[in-house]
Amino acid sequence: MNDTPGWASPGSPSDGREPGASGPAEPADRPGTDRPTQPAEPAGQPGAEPASPGAKWSKEQPPPGQWSAPTGPQTPGQTPPPPAPPHPGWGTPPHAGPGGPGAPGGYGGYGGWGSGWGGPPPAAKPGVIPLRPLGVGEILDGAVSTMRTYWRTVLGISLTVAIVTEIIVVLLQGFVLDDTGSEALDDPNATLSELGDALADTTINSGVIFLISLLGTVVATALLTTVTSRAVLGKPVTAGEAWRDARPQVAKLFGLILLLLLIVAGILTAGMLPGFAVSATAGGESGVALTVLGFMAAAVVTVWLMVRLSLASPALMLEKQGIKKAMSRSAKLVRGSWWRVFGIQLLATIIANVVASIIVIPFTFLAAALSGDGVSGFLEGGGDFGWTFLVVSGIGAVIGSMITFPITAGVTVLLYIDQRIRREALDLELARAAGIQAGPGSGATAGS
Repeated sequence: MNDTPGWASPGSPSDGREPGASGPAEPADRPGTDRPTQPAEPAGQPGAEPASPGAKWSKEQPPPGQWSAPTGPQTPGQTPPPPAPPHPGWGTPPHAGPGGPGAPGGYGGYGGWGSGWGGPPPAAKPGVIPLRPLGVGEILDGAVSTMRTYWRTVLGISLTVAIVTEIIVVLLQGFVLDDTGSEALDDPNATLSELGDALADTTINSGVIFLISLLGTVVATALLTTVTSRAVLGKPVTAGEAWRDARPQVAKLFGLILLLLLIVAGILTAGMLPGFAVSATAGGESGVALTVLGFMAAAVVTVWLMVRLSLASPALMLEKQGIKKAMSRSAKLVRGSWWRVFGIQLLATIIANVVASIIVIPFTFLAAALSGDGVSGFLEGGGDFGWTFLVVSGIGAVIGSMITFPITAGVTVLLYIDQRIRREALDLELARAAGIQAGPGSGATAGS
């Protein structure tokens, strides 16, 4: 039975006889005979072929290819009308007795076709995700499965980057960066000049630590993006292979993240600038209120823009694009799915930070108890925290980063792949790359 477009679906005899039953049946047409305006209903639906060779049709059958439905008088040589469209509900078996529509072996149930439609075949899954549009749980599970399946590579990369980054931070905090600024900020008798100098020192210290942490995050994201993309195809990759593949794009990725940070700083400054101007000229509460209002408006714009550009990193790494092209690709992929992308990334960030906090907080309290004025001094914001505090808390930070890096990077990469599957049918290309035959039986479906 062929169900391609243009073929009529099998129908049921109007006189109650089953296909192949004995008894005469008049054909719908005889050569050279005009049909009546209201013909009697034939044994099968219009366009249907005889159900079996045993049906007693007239011996004077029209030649093959000229069979037509009884739609009125037909002149010789006239092109037969197209067959009727498939019956609504084709594939949904009605309730019928043996031999009827939907019954095993009956018309409409030939070979089990109408006896039960179980839906499309499952999507192929060569790696950590099925090759079809993904749900939220599948994206999160794919990130965790990547870390669990390729734990040697994933945890090796995360641990190495976290250790190197944290060693640099601890050494800078212990030898170069001092905490005199924080002491001046805690002193109620400090002069305005001392507060300004302390604020500048604290800002510089925080900025240096942030840049070092950012550099480590960029390297970890670049390497883990390569690992996750291979995990989707079920192909393992070593840390060396990941570095060789990601190395040409690392500088561009660092430039991309710096550019995004500059954009954020520019938006926030522009939002608060009117309030600063009012405070400098008129002063009073109006300037403060305008500054706060401008900051809130700028924060909303910043969140919207950062979500829109959140897929630029995997686009840059996997498509080998430049910075500008990667940003435009991200904006195109997120268009129309902003809330979905925002929700998934927010959920992944919350999960990663909760897991990291469960690990980091105990190490922080342990470090405070082993140094300075103890936990009470740490809670009060004072105390002298030396090398013991820096080392113990640094160990906790390393373990936390080792877990958060794979989750955040993996979710971003899988979200990028999911958006391309939905918009560009990337699942077909992934199936071919994984050596899977793309077709009805493979489960590789076009994106929606």
